[in-house]
Amino acid sequence: MEWRDEGFVLAARPHGEGAAVVQLLTREHGRHAGLVHGGASRAKRATVEPGNLVDAVWRARLAEHLGRFTIEPARHYAAQFMDDPPRLAALSAACAVTEAVIPEREPHPGLFEATGALFDSLAQGEGDIWPAVYIQWEMGLLRELGFGLDLTCCAATGDVENLLYVSPRTGRAVSRDAGESYKDRMFALPRFLRPDGRGTGADAVDFADGLRLTGFFLQRHAFDPLDRPLPPARERLETLVERQSDNPENSQPDS
Repeated sequence: MEWRDEGFVLAARPHGEGAAVVQLLTREHGRHAGLVHGGASRAKRATVEPGNLVDAVWRARLAEHLGRFTIEPARHYAAQFMDDPPRLAALSAACAVTEAVIPEREPHPGLFEATGALFDSLAQGEGDIWPAVYIQWEMGLLRELGFGLDLTCCAATGDVENLLYVSPRTGRAVSRDAGESYKDRMFALPRFLRPDGRGTGADAVDFADGLRLTGFFLQRHAFDPLDRPLPPARERLETLVERQSDNPENSQPDS
């Protein structure tokens, strides 16, 4: 059997002498693993860095076999962020979360396109734009898994104005008046996710609020059923952004 596709590298783990088992998020074949000969070598290590876009050919005798990848680099995203810890952390987090929750060999073309848009934003977006794109990406991942949040109107009153909170029970927005008595039990709704703030960027405080929000629902709906915590890469991103949000002199995720 053989197919050809493009994919983002999610992970590459050494296997045997010099080989690596590489996980890709492909456009047409979903999350798919394959053995790359020499994948752990110095010559190929840069190609299989998580986040990179590659052209891949997969071959196996039977469909259920691990199979082998022949891959060629298409775009080295990871190398662009080596000196930018927040962007590199976001890239690593997206790859780790995707690998953990997307079923193997199940096509998710919408997620593939959204991931490409996220990585392009990491590469090109301003310091207050890419964090908003990252949170939108995690919200899209929740929708892809069947657990989308409803932030369009207040869950209690139906109002579309003054939405400040999100209920951890329902995943729905709550207005200032309706949520005042319970605000300590709810998540803050970042400004860029409110109906009157869409299209705006996110400073470090908004980014931290967004990560707490989506992280809670990812844990509940995606990782608790697997009896696993959020990946360490995702936790590192949240810790990094929390530190920046606590620093009043650094309101942007980029240092």
